[in-house]
Amino acid sequence: MPDYIIIKGDLAIFNVAFGAATVVVRPGIMQATGLSTKGGIKICVKGDEAQVAVPGCMYVTPQHSIPGVGTLKIASLAGDQTTQTTKSGKKAIIIKGSSFMAKFEVQTPAQQPNPPGPPVPDGSPQYSGTGKFQTTNVKWKAS
Repeated sequence: MPDYIIIKGDLAIFNVAFGAATVVVRPGIMQATGLSTKGGIKICVKGDEAQVAVPGCMYVTPQHSIPGVGTLKIASLAGDQTTQTTKSGKKAIIIKGSSFMAKFEVQTPAQQPNPPGPPVPDGSPQYSGTGKFQTTNVKWKAS
């Protein structure tokens, strides 16, 4: 089914829930390497999602109330987020679709207060979540 084409500058909007972690999210900005353009703006192709990284996002868990910091990334696209027939330079085009799989990579672990001892760090190096694309393109669709 045709859906809106994702173009350079469109946003990857992450949901705040990443399993047990709650992340203070910010959008990621899509870069485009497609050979085709729409309205003079490059289109995004399969593989461009791997370039999205939003560093410096704070997070907590129910057990770790002292915030930690990490990076949001797109882990993988859903099956309905790439074109099946339309291509740009032999690559599938990224379309809005449903929800992508996201990951939150911990750089500085959140901590659990442990009075009178030192705080206990979160042992999880990564959390999984989801997100959606927000596009400024309301004209061009592909399938």
